[in-house]
Amino acid sequence: MSRLSEELRQRTKNYASAIIRFYVNLPKEREEVRVLGKQLLRSGTSVAAHARESSRARSETEFCSKLDGLLQEADESQLWLELLRADCGITGEQLENLLRETGELMAIFITMVSKLRKAGH
Repeated sequence: MSRLSEELRQRTKNYASAIIRFYVNLPKEREEVRVLGKQLLRSGTSVAAHARESSRARSETEFCSKLDGLLQEADESQLWLELLRADCGITGEQLENLLRETGELMAIFITMVSKLRKAGH
């Protein structure tokens, strides 16, 4: 049965940590930033939680389902990051790094899910 490598598990955990650090630095006196930041905090840390959960999958189908959940959370995180940048004026290297890492993680997990589905799971 498929399992996530320790490297990927650590990468998603590092991503969650980066989301937390980004959230801590947001100017939360603005209501819209506070709301979007909380949404990002929830979805961004859920990426790592789904990666952990996938390690306990009892079947390839369940593993694929957990990765689908991870992808949904990553896609949502990308949305919140884009809205913070486009509509709230949040900029900087930290945001750009998170957008890049979100895209890279999504590409990795989309490939994994596609391969599993082609294999019949």
